[in-house]
Amino acid sequence: QAQLVESGGGLVQPGGSLRLSCTSSGDRLDYYAIGWFRQAPGQEREGVACLSSSGASTDYARSVKGRFTISRDNAENTVYLQMNSLKPEDTAVYYCAVGGASTYGLKDYEYDYWGQGTQVTVSS
Repeated sequence: QAQLVESGGGLVQPGGSLRLSCTSSGDRLDYYAIGWFRQAPGQEREGVACLSSSGASTDYARSVKGRFTISRDNAENTVYLQMNSLKPEDTAVYYCAVGGASTYGLKDYEYDYWGQGTQVTVSS
């Protein structure tokens, strides 16, 4: 079972960058498909980026495409979300999640295990 911990959130100015990390103290992350999700106050959780279990495929929400990049370092057993050109509307709690080998996409119900989240605030 994957026990996920996110880190790397914080306060950043518009146009800045952050890199979120997601590590597992249980199973190896290369067994799983990975998703990054976010939830802003008063809004539903939305899928931001996903990576297939093979690592061959990625997908992004339209709102972040071209600015965010999901990646996995198998040696470090860590998944990253590189976020560039951040905007105030990116402010949210960000969660990583894992799903089985057949999982792929930005729907939260596809994923089985979740981290506790890390706050990202984009503000001047």
